Amino acid sequence: MNQSARYTAIGLCAVLLWALLVGLFKRVADEWGAVGGAALVYTVASVLLWIIAKPPALGRFPRRYLIVGCVLFVCYELCLSLSIGYANNSREAIEVGMINYLWPAVTMVMAVVFNKQRASLLMVPGIALALLGVFQVLEGDHGLSLTTLLDHLQTNPTSYLLAPMGVFIWSAYCTITVRMSRGANGITLFFSATAVVLWLGFLAGNTGFDAVTVQGVGYLLAAGAALGFGYGAWNLGMLRGNITLLAGASYFIPVLSALLAALMLGASLTAAFWQGAGLVVLGSILCWVSTRQGQRRKAKQSEAAHEHTTTASEGDH
Repeated sequence: MNQSARYTAIGLCAVLLWALLVGLFKRVADEWGAVGGAALVYTVASVLLWIIAKPPALGRFPRRYLIVGCVLFVCYELCLSLSIGYANNSREAIEVGMINYLWPAVTMVMAVVFNKQRASLLMVPGIALALLGVFQVLEGDHGLSLTTLLDHLQTNPTSYLLAPMGVFIWSAYCTITVRMSRGANGITLFFSATAVVLWLGFLAGNTGFDAVTVQGVGYLLAAGAALGFGYGAWNLGMLRGNITLLAGASYFIPVLSALLAALMLGASLTAAFWQGAGLVVLGSILCWVSTRQGQRRKAKQSEAAHEHTTTASEGDH
C-alpha cells in the first residue's frame, strides 16, 4: 500500500468514527447526564488531541481566528452534544443527529453567498432535497404536516432547536475560518475550550454524577476516542490522502450514522426514515456537484480570458 492509499484509509476510519458519535453521545448522556457526560467526552477527546495533534504556540495563530473560530466551534459542539444528550429517547437522538447533517448543503450555500464561490443551478434542487429529507425523517409515516413538526418542538424544544442552530453555526465556522485561519489548525485548542465551557455549565447546575458503572466508563472512553481520533485521522487523510475520495465518502455519514445508532440504541427506523436519510445524502451531493461545476466554469472563463489577452498582445507586436 503506497503512502496516499494508507492515509486515505486513515481518513476513511474518521468517517466510521464520526458515524458512531450519535449513538455514543446518547449512551454517555444516559449514563452520565447530558451536560456532565458531554464534559467528560470532550475532556477525553482533548487529552487525546493534545497527544496526537499538539498545537503550536498561541502567537502563531491569527488572533481573529482564535477568537471567532473558537466561539463558533464551541457553540456548535454544545449544540451537537446537548441536542443528542437531551433527546427523550433513541428515535429523537437519531432524528436530531440527522438534522445536523444538513450542514454540508448549508455550508455550500454560505460559501456561494459570502465567499462568492461559483455554483450551478443544481444547488437549488440539492438544498430542496436535503430539507425534504429532514422533514421526511421527522414526519416518518405520517406524511408532511406542520402539526407533526410543531409536536416535535413542543415535546422536546431543547433538542429540536439546538440541532438546527448547530447546523448554521457549523456552516458559518466552515465558511468564515477558511479565510481567517491562514492555514492554522486550532482544533485541539477549540476542543479544550469546549470541555471547559461544559464543565462550567455542569458545576453551575449543582448536579452530580450517578453511580459510576463499567458500562458507562466504556461508553465514555469510546465516545472520547471516536471524537478525538476522528478529527486526528481526518486531518491526516485530508493532508496526505485522496481528498476527492474522502470528501465523497463523508457524504454518506448520515446513513451510516443512523444505521449504527439504531443498532447501538436498539431503535426501530421505518422505511420513511431511510428514504429521508437518502434524500439528505442526495441533496448534499447535488450541492457539492453544483459547486464543482461552478469552479470548472470559472476556470474555463479565466482560461479563455487569458487566451484572449495573449492573442491581443501578440497582435500588438
